[in-house]
Amino acid sequence: MKYAQFSILLSVFLLVVSCDYFYKQADDKTAVARVNDVFLYADDLEHLYTDNMSTEDSLLRVNNFITRWATQQLLVAGAERNLNESKLQDFNRLAEQYKNDLYATSYLEALVRRSIDTVVTKKEAEAYYNSNTDIFTLKEDLIKFRYIQVDENRLDISELKTKFQRFNELDKQDLDSIAIQFKSYSLNDSIWIKVTQAIKKIPVVTTENKNELLKKSNFIQLKDSLGLYLMQIEDVLERNSPAPLDYIKPTIDQIVINKRKLELIKELEKDITKDAIKNKQFEIYN
Repeated sequence: MKYAQFSILLSVFLLVVSCDYFYKQADDKTAVARVNDVFLYADDLEHLYTDNMSTEDSLLRVNNFITRWATQQLLVAGAERNLNESKLQDFNRLAEQYKNDLYATSYLEALVRRSIDTVVTKKEAEAYYNSNTDIFTLKEDLIKFRYIQVDENRLDISELKTKFQRFNELDKQDLDSIAIQFKSYSLNDSIWIKVTQAIKKIPVVTTENKNELLKKSNFIQLKDSLGLYLMQIEDVLERNSPAPLDYIKPTIDQIVINKRKLELIKELEKDITKDAIKNKQFEIYN
């Protein structure tokens, strides 16, 4: 469907712009523009078309693309005529090196993806953490907390507060079973989160009362026009404290995997070179 619409759009475009733009090549590809002996083909324009664009917007986009393409080709042609041979050779070498780098990098990444182990055990993470504790310092305050937002006129509000503060296993089950009744909530108080995230979650927390979130084992009760908020702060870690392992493990995992990747790339490069020498694909002449 998309390509049928594109064909219609291209046909309209052919009628709108000058017929001098179009040529039929020996391989039956339709050229839509030419600069000297370089052609731009209809196939090169297909990526510009999207189903949600109007015909007018699509035509404008295509026309702008052709104009930019022509300008670039004219500038390249001008450079080839006016730059000295040494500069042109430098550019060609750079372009060739860039192409080689793209090919080599893409191939190595494909080999790495196929071979690398992306599982970082807790033991490995702990070892890296213990060897680099000085670089894992908190940039923000962290807390472990739970909260619920409810209608302050609930008949069971007193019982709800008791369960929320006591929070034994039975209380957890009871609160979780009626959580659908809460306007918003988070009962998982075993993970570290940024204080800024807590403030975003709970609009009643302001710059004036946010320090209440930084008091360990603190119960907070606030209300606004949207309801009553109950918060229990379980633990606090202030900025510049050592970051807890469970909080930064995803970061450590990525560091460890990246180190494995670099080591694997070195091994692959050595193996590829050794195999090439063995198979007489690579020789150094003295």
